[in-house]
Amino acid sequence: MADISPLAPGRFPDMPVVSGVRLAASACGIKYQDRIDLMLAEFAHGTTAAGVFTKSMTASAPVVICREHLKGGHAGALLVNSGNANAFTGRAGDEAAQRIIEAVADLFPCRPSTVFVSSTGVIGEPLDADKMIGGLPVLRESLSENTWEDAAKAIMTTDTFPKGATRTADIGGGTPVTINGIAKGSGMIAPDMATMLAYVATDAAIPAEVLQAVLEPAVERSFNSITVDSDTSTSDTLMLFATGAGPDHPEITSAADALLGDFTAKLEDLLLDLAHQVVRDGEGATKFITVTVTGAEDDRAARRIGLSIANSPLVKTAVAGEDANWGRIVMAVGKAGERADRDQLVIKIGGVTITEDGKRVDGYDEVPVAAHMKGSEILIEVDVGVDEGGGSATVWTCDLTHGYISINADYRS
Repeated sequence: MADISPLAPGRFPDMPVVSGVRLAASACGIKYQDRIDLMLAEFAHGTTAAGVFTKSMTASAPVVICREHLKGGHAGALLVNSGNANAFTGRAGDEAAQRIIEAVADLFPCRPSTVFVSSTGVIGEPLDADKMIGGLPVLRESLSENTWEDAAKAIMTTDTFPKGATRTADIGGGTPVTINGIAKGSGMIAPDMATMLAYVATDAAIPAEVLQAVLEPAVERSFNSITVDSDTSTSDTLMLFATGAGPDHPEITSAADALLGDFTAKLEDLLLDLAHQVVRDGEGATKFITVTVTGAEDDRAARRIGLSIANSPLVKTAVAGEDANWGRIVMAVGKAGERADRDQLVIKIGGVTITEDGKRVDGYDEVPVAAHMKGSEILIEVDVGVDEGGGSATVWTCDLTHGYISINADYRS
């Protein structure tokens, strides 16, 4: 496994118990030997579920199945493997996923329609369902409320560190409820839904339709606002589970309920934390880049311009080389296909104004900008100057180094 990213947090967070959730992880040899690669989660009876998935037209078999199962709104169990994406595997992939689901359902027991599965890893390789099914009894016996870090490790592929986050939220002035989440992602990151894989659980009691209504906008401002390499995975999955096994709180029937305000805010903060960890683990990354766009026609236009900058190989390699080449930002704004006033464009790097009124400022001194580029946290701010344009957005990315090439050139070996 690669060295831990220099942008990684100091350690995995202390994850409290989420009542109604038990997890386990084990090594089944799906791709690697002596490396945990299978995670099982059991949910209390009555747990509700929400989710968002990749918009890829070549979505994996598990994604297709999860979309269908989500219509029921309830979850009994979750099984996730790394090392094999079970994507582009034809009818055999569908059958393998169904066999695994039936085995999990028999294990607990619960209805097959309440079992969710995810797979991440190499595309196009047949999935050995027997290995996974054979490992289920051991997983079942080792289920625990305190296995969040192992669960996060089990879903890693090229990740260099496990990703987790926790928050507490208040619903109606009662005892706080808990929200825990884990994620994986390092490359093939340009989510068009969520992230590569992420699972969030809370002990709050929230109906499935309310969970879904809360989740979707939070995803837009978190996971759908990150990019590592502009590539969207076949397997992108983010699921949110509410067990209802925590402290009593007022009944929630609508996402617009004021009592849900703190929960909604804390959930989005947790998702943003996980999304940032994914970027900080970008393959070969050495710098975390924040791109803020203002003065656009609307928020959608601002986000598209921001992603044009964040996805530009020329911008990302300039950052990697610590080169304050702001002309590449001008290029990326122009190619985004959204309205921008060339003669009003303002660009700042590290808080230093470089262009104003569509040209380089008089007396521009590159020294403080060059100093900012040597740091690990890079800030790019752009105002595109559209008259009366109130659109704004922030997106996050990382630099593009030779490490990205090395990791992906060797990925299948």
